[in-house]
Amino acid sequence: DLAISVLIAFLWLVSTFVWAKALADIKASTGASIVPGIESCKAPGTTCHFLSVTRMGILNVSVVFGLLNMILWAGNIWLIYKDTNLHS
Repeated sequence: DLAISVLIAFLWLVSTFVWAKALADIKASTGASIVPGIESCKAPGTTCHFLSVTRMGILNVSVVFGLLNMILWAGNIWLIYKDTNLHS
């Protein structure tokens, strides 16, 4: 049914954007900018260094695939719309 396909595509789009925002938050909270906020690093005579975080490239790929999947759903909706009597 067309309505169900539209709903699924919309929910997929929303969930992809939510995941992209969560990924951006994960990157911000695990980056070098958190070092000044750590209480033990503020102690006199203490030096804290940020080394690295595990690479997150695969997570970026998951966001891209989410958007590509939504584009496929949108294409399917268009084909369903064109093949039904909803299109005059």
